[in-house]
Amino acid sequence: MEAETLAAASEIDFSLLGLFLRATITVKLVMIMLIVASFWSWSIIIQKMIQYRHAKAEAERFDQAFWSGEPLDGLYDTIGPDPDGAAEKIFAAGMTEWRRSHREDGGLIPGATARIDRSMDVAIAKEAERLQKGLPVLATTGSTAPFIGLFGTVFGIMNSFIEIAAQQNTSLVVVAPGIAEALLATGIGLLAAIPAVIFYNKLSADSDRILGGYEAFADEFATILSRQLDS
Repeated sequence: MEAETLAAASEIDFSLLGLFLRATITVKLVMIMLIVASFWSWSIIIQKMIQYRHAKAEAERFDQAFWSGEPLDGLYDTIGPDPDGAAEKIFAAGMTEWRRSHREDGGLIPGATARIDRSMDVAIAKEAERLQKGLPVLATTGSTAPFIGLFGTVFGIMNSFIEIAAQQNTSLVVVAPGIAEALLATGIGLLAAIPAVIFYNKLSADSDRILGGYEAFADEFATILSRQLDS
């Protein structure tokens, strides 16, 4: 009898595809949901890594141009009022308000420093929103995917016990497939959650460093303009 049971168990397809096709519709939906979440997370991860790499390179290029000794008005005329780079946009926001604060007689409208600071803060806030877009998806996937997979596992095990009760048989042939299908849901949930959590932490730290560089530049630029105002 044991030999027959083992022979029957060896004929069962325990491949990932076989386990998925044999699962109940609820467990299949859970698995599909987790697979979609995993692909979505990886697409965000790849897109953000490329975006952050470009942002760092652009900030380095602009930093070299800013500290090259070229007059600020000349640099502003070169990049224009609506440049593509994030660091350039912050600089352009400050310079645009700087020029708007001058009266026709050459004097400055009161409160110019505060307006310049606010203009650059708004530009930084817009860049922060752009840099952090998509990160909440990684956080949500990392926190919920294991529980969604666990739901699939619980539902699959429940169906396994129902099958055992219906057949009144606890042999390996009856128990193993259902348990394997159920555990596959948890495995897929962890497969989706672990990379999402790791890269969420990394990308959040990278975003904070990039934004910190923007804020440091804005402070330095505001200091330079403040000196010109005082002089």
